[in-house]
Amino acid sequence: MTAKFCMECGHELETRDIDGTTRSACTSCSFVHWGSYSIGVGALVLKEDKLLLVRRAQEPGKGKWTNPGGYIEQHEPIQQTIEREVMEESGVEAIVKSVVALRDQPRSIHNVYIAFEMEYIGGEPTPDNVEVDAAGFFSLQEMETMNVADFTRWLVDVAFRQRVQGLTIDTNPIIPLHGYGLFRV
Repeated sequence: MTAKFCMECGHELETRDIDGTTRSACTSCSFVHWGSYSIGVGALVLKEDKLLLVRRAQEPGKGKWTNPGGYIEQHEPIQQTIEREVMEESGVEAIVKSVVALRDQPRSIHNVYIAFEMEYIGGEPTPDNVEVDAAGFFSLQEMETMNVADFTRWLVDVAFRQRVQGLTIDTNPIIPLHGYGLFRV
């Protein structure tokens, strides 16, 4: 769907060349529609050499096993998003340890997906029976016979074969930046 009216003042948008790219811009104010973007997050939760997976109960990917995850909410810090998504989809409590992978998928809605290594805190895998209909911790050997989504297979490799710690939460930045989620090496 293409935007036709300004999200700031309601006037009609027109097509304009802005810095060499055709964009929708307001005919009345300075609003420019820079594009459509979404940010997804995924959890890699290991417990006793097994990875937490959930089976999708709805499209896309119905019937496939994936790592828990979802999309960030507008005013929710990304760290809270992934911890909430893991709890909602699997009933497992886990906290962020580090950022370990990133997928960039340019398309009509440009998607960036950030994968987090998470520390298992507690809880038994229990599906929400809305988004997912099964949940559990699985070994690499068990996953060989499961219908694991292709991108999740790549993330499984990241989870079991990562060589570095990744970006960790900066809990003590040199300058207090309230409202920022800061991760660093």
